[in-house]
Amino acid sequence: MGHPRRATATVVTAAALFAGAAFGLAPAAGAAPAAPSAAAAPSLTFHDIPGSGGITLKGNVFAPAGATAHGAARYPLIVLPTSWAMPQIEYAAQAEKLADSGYVVVSYTSRGFWASGGSIEVGGPPDIADVSSVIDWALANTAADPAEIGMGGVSYGAGISLLAAGHDKRIKAVVAMSGWADLIDSIYSGRTQHLQAAALLGGLGEVTGRPGAELRQTLTDFLGSNLAREQDMIDWGRKRSPATYLDDINKNGAAVMLGNAWGDTIFPPNSYAKFFDELTGPKRLELRPGDHATAEGTGLLGLPNDTWTSAHRWFDHYLKGDDNGIEHEQPVQLKSRSDDGYEGYPSWAAVPNSKERLSLDGTKKVLTGVDSGADGGIAMLSNTLDQIARIPPMVSVPLLPRAFAGVWESGRYATERRIRGTATLHTTITSTKESGTLVAYLYDVGPLGLGKLVSNAPYTFHGETPGRPFPVNLELFSTAYDVPAGHHLALVTDTVDPLYIEHNPTGAQLTFSSPESDPSYLSVPLREK
Repeated sequence: MGHPRRATATVVTAAALFAGAAFGLAPAAGAAPAAPSAAAAPSLTFHDIPGSGGITLKGNVFAPAGATAHGAARYPLIVLPTSWAMPQIEYAAQAEKLADSGYVVVSYTSRGFWASGGSIEVGGPPDIADVSSVIDWALANTAADPAEIGMGGVSYGAGISLLAAGHDKRIKAVVAMSGWADLIDSIYSGRTQHLQAAALLGGLGEVTGRPGAELRQTLTDFLGSNLAREQDMIDWGRKRSPATYLDDINKNGAAVMLGNAWGDTIFPPNSYAKFFDELTGPKRLELRPGDHATAEGTGLLGLPNDTWTSAHRWFDHYLKGDDNGIEHEQPVQLKSRSDDGYEGYPSWAAVPNSKERLSLDGTKKVLTGVDSGADGGIAMLSNTLDQIARIPPMVSVPLLPRAFAGVWESGRYATERRIRGTATLHTTITSTKESGTLVAYLYDVGPLGLGKLVSNAPYTFHGETPGRPFPVNLELFSTAYDVPAGHHLALVTDTVDPLYIEHNPTGAQLTFSSPESDPSYLSVPLREK
């Protein structure tokens, strides 16, 4: 390990170092600009940290003013692995704030990215082992307290943090923002490849890191719809899913805070919600409007941010013992896409207190392979626009071509409908081919027929007998949305969406029916005031 270059830093200093140190290049001695009012500011040092398997991880340490590895004072330790494709300076603003309030904070560039060694493992065993190596290093080289260790991160860093909590008993608290609990359920929900999500991650990995042979083969098989390798891909994903290690996470007892956005197109909120209710230790779930990592994004710039405020409070209580009351608050905190207030619930299961069942009567025949105009938007853009301006993807429901879209509409509502939770579709399909894909959309439709997207989800089938009906059960992506009085709901099904890979053979047709013995319906979760 080389000698660390020392600097005293505020966010201004970190920003000045971004172009060099953040990308794994240690700044030259004396190169860091002086920070204003530096006398009591936390210190920032850059390090080569030994990772598992003999690789080097590029990292940095923010520590309280005056803290030294050999001093008597010990401070709680927080380890922050970087997000996918991000350099080690990603958390500089928040790490400095945490250090200023009494933490030793170690951030490092995840293996395979930028100047850290190794190849990209996507939360595989080497990534988990890296966390333990970083903790070992921090305990030996900083003023970290071995009895008070926390993990945190955004996206990739969140997933690695949760995985580590199931493997290293020293971890007492975790804050996992915009991460995943079930990797397969996130990017292969409904047996359908999430094309834009996987392509975005794969492309960023190639540009900023070194994907290993296993990852490259998995992505090739995934995007190429290699069904012969489907089980191998599922097994690969399960190994990288915190939900696989749920019993170990519960046994180790870390206090876990989860945060996500309703419109996350990389890791939709459904798997976090299910995972949350199965945690047995101290836990908290926060869901807000936005797309992937946008709910906490402003906090990475040092700006006021509700998610990061909760993260600090979580660490303060479970690592420092602060009596800040967070353990007494309702553990589920939701912010609707339609207003600015927060709602608290005792569990995810308790969020809806009623359900409305919309009958999907009649028979609809849909030709496949043509985009009807209904779609889920563009990854990272459409749901961010919904977060900022409350403008979700929209479509004129009356103008949707019925040859390529099945449409069912409710009656007009005299009062507001507060949708909270996960809508589920049950229907019967008959296909002219053995494979196919459908996408279901739930719209809030105004008096002029303009539909605003409430939720959606894809579904793919293989190996069905052409001409034989079969049942379909599909969970739409969880959400919190208020349908105004005077509006109504519409369920739309079509077969093409740019977000997903579709598996409809040329000339195929899907028939949606509602047998008397097994009626089709959409179950909409509601929260009545």
